[in-house]
Amino acid sequence: MSLLKALASIITDKKVVLIFRLVLGVIFIYASLDKIAHPEQFARIIYNYKILPPFFINVFAITLPWVELMAGLFLILGIFTESASLLICFMLMVFVVAISINLYRGVNLNCGCFSTDPAGTKEGANLLIKDFVLLFLGIMVFFFHKNFASLSYLLKRKSNPR
Repeated sequence: MSLLKALASIITDKKVVLIFRLVLGVIFIYASLDKIAHPEQFARIIYNYKILPPFFINVFAITLPWVELMAGLFLILGIFTESASLLICFMLMVFVVAISINLYRGVNLNCGCFSTDPAGTKEGANLLIKDFVLLFLGIMVFFFHKNFASLSYLLKRKSNPR
């Protein structure tokens, strides 16, 4: 039992959670860049999932990467950290569902996570594991020390000196 408590104290440490926050922010910023640069290719990838109605695909392909970019920036800067981590957790749950549906269908497709290249790697179940790890990081940021080394906390402290 003490091993479990030791592990819990490590993963909830404010510096470790800060690292989780920064890693998650960088990953989501990086994931957004190619999609922002190539929205038409990202729309094709979304279409290949065969989940969304066709009239939502273009809107989704244009807005999702910008939401990823902003959420990642907010996490790195520590602005609206709770909202950004909650949004990232929600996106990751949607990604897990979409990938799971296609794995169940027997479709192994390019997820479009980091590249819109049509010849991109098809990761399948490995992608689910990665998304669950990222979801865990997001949950840790949401529940623990979200204001540690955050810009919003530092600005609040400066405006209210004691």
